[in-house]
Amino acid sequence: MAKVYRVALTADERTELEALVRKGTGAALRLTRARILLKADQGDDGPAWPDTQVAAALDVAVNTVANTRQRFVEGGLARALNRKAQDRPSRERILDGRAEAHLIALACSDPPAGQAHWTLSLLAGRLVELRVVGTVSPSTVRRVLKKTT
Repeated sequence: MAKVYRVALTADERTELEALVRKGTGAALRLTRARILLKADQGDDGPAWPDTQVAAALDVAVNTVANTRQRFVEGGLARALNRKAQDRPSRERILDGRAEAHLIALACSDPPAGQAHWTLSLLAGRLVELRVVGTVSPSTVRRVLKKTT
């Protein structure tokens, strides 16, 4: 079966990849992908190894080779070498900018009657009482306050 995604490196790309591999420093995933592209190159100077041979030589799965070739053809060298940027965070933030502003204003205000100062638990409880957020832990309050001076 013919390859759908054919890697044909330009002279500049080949030089850049060879320098990256020769240097040997950097993320292991990035170096492995660079080696994959060098071995899978079907251009004028490339060895044009089949996916199975590249996978065996570099001790990776055949799908890894195919996916790296696809990323290179569709997005270029930078996309093939680097991890994909995250589209959205894994978890939504509990305290957004508005809620953080409420928290900071609350922390700067006078503590409740009978208290010498605000504690993280008191601040978390007050945010819930004021219905700024549904629930919030004291450690989340601590992280937000740590970002501010």
